[in-house]
Amino acid sequence: MTPTTLSIIIALLSYGVYRVLQTGKRDPRMPKGPPTLPIIGNLHQIPMTGFYKQLREWGKEYKGIYSLKFGSTNVIVCADRKSVHDMVDKKGLMYADRPFSHVGHMITGGDHMVLSSNDPLTREKRKVTTHNLSPRNIDEKVAPIQESEITQLMFDFLEKPEDFYKHLRRVTSSIACTLVFGQRGATYDSFWGSCVYEALASFGECLEPGANPPVDEFPIFKYWPARLTPWPNWQTRALGSRDCFDRIWGKAREFVEERRRSGVKRDCVADQLLDTYEAKGFPFSQHAVNMLLGEMVEGGAETTSSSLLTVVLALAINPQYQEKARKEIDAVCGTERSPTWTDFKDLPYVNCIVKEGMRYRPVISSGLPHRNNAEDTYEGMLIPKDSMIFVPAWALHHNENNGYEDPDTFNPDRFLNHPKLANDYAGSPDYNMRDHYGYGAGRRMCPGIHLAERNQFRMVSKLLWAFEIREPLNEKGERVPLDPEAYESGLLHAPLPFKCEIKVRSQAHVDTIRKEMAEARKHFAKWE
Repeated sequence: MTPTTLSIIIALLSYGVYRVLQTGKRDPRMPKGPPTLPIIGNLHQIPMTGFYKQLREWGKEYKGIYSLKFGSTNVIVCADRKSVHDMVDKKGLMYADRPFSHVGHMITGGDHMVLSSNDPLTREKRKVTTHNLSPRNIDEKVAPIQESEITQLMFDFLEKPEDFYKHLRRVTSSIACTLVFGQRGATYDSFWGSCVYEALASFGECLEPGANPPVDEFPIFKYWPARLTPWPNWQTRALGSRDCFDRIWGKAREFVEERRRSGVKRDCVADQLLDTYEAKGFPFSQHAVNMLLGEMVEGGAETTSSSLLTVVLALAINPQYQEKARKEIDAVCGTERSPTWTDFKDLPYVNCIVKEGMRYRPVISSGLPHRNNAEDTYEGMLIPKDSMIFVPAWALHHNENNGYEDPDTFNPDRFLNHPKLANDYAGSPDYNMRDHYGYGAGRRMCPGIHLAERNQFRMVSKLLWAFEIREPLNEKGERVPLDPEAYESGLLHAPLPFKCEIKVRSQAHVDTIRKEMAEARKHFAKWE
């Protein structure tokens, strides 16, 4: 080997080592952030669970906007209202993509629009979803379903108050399944009353940041024995979630097909889509159609029930806010009828309670990351193309710098000057008046926002009209404090099962519930 050849080899090796060591290093033009290590960047600082809380701590330290490095991946975290508005809201098309997720693809086969890139097929799916979940469609077609199902919710609370956790999950699943599949769930134990929760049982756990090896940044983990990592079950868990998705939404589709073969069609999303696709051709695979229908149920059921359970938990701990709401409700409704959607403008404090539940414990606590499809700058800082962009709902909501005074306390009074629905504030140029980020931001904001808002208002107003909710009593008659931090780990953030005391307010309320339930039963038959 000549000296020249040796020099070239040494130079190439040195350059190779240098390039490897640069992996994980932050570009100095990017927003500041916690110090990085060579190759891994900040991956060593990502907890296996509870990532959303770590995002808040960094947000307080670096303020406004900061960056992380996941190996070679650039991560930008919008830690204040202004950065969310200026980047994700105002430049919606640029920030409408999603970063690729190997684990997400393992579970969904790339057929879940929440996780998919902003490609033509995803846009077509969102078009279908936004049309069917539009305010006009909901108020004209879905409102009778919502009213009757939530009347059954009151009846279920009256008959078996100890099962309130299941009742709240059943009602949102039944409303969503009736809208999408034309089938209601009369009980939680029925397929349509709980299918969405079975489908999502491990989905959130699989996708929580930190719950898997950094396989997107270091593809070698696809082939590395899982038992030799801190995540020994990550592949098994993801494949199990995939099988569950396919089984549940495949079974739901087969129910619909069997009904259609018998000559029965219903006014629901599935029948409308299948009629159109069978006549004009399917724009997606059959698996993608199943996932689209299932995803609409997911968006309309699981997140809403989780938010409602948060409200019940928080009101049991803070009963003083129930009394404020009831003063409005009793003045409008008396005992002769329960509240309806038409009472929205007259019951502003119920809206405050709904908003505070969404702020206090957002269901997707760390937010689903966006991806920018072009290089950008923000206040002179570089936002590299294909960065992973977080809008961290929980961290935004629990930081005093974002205008949420005493953020760890449940207090609906903070929204007394927010009488409108969440969608109105999400689209406002006055970002300082944004109520919360529970539905996301920008072009990828949850398309089920209108259904969720109407469901939550109806449920909270009717339950407060009819019942008093308190912390449970022990055998000595003493209140047992509930834990406001007892929540599921994972991407989806719902309270762990808890107990509370639920008492109907008067015999007059009982009589009205039974009267309204008798009327509601007339609407159930065509969906069973």
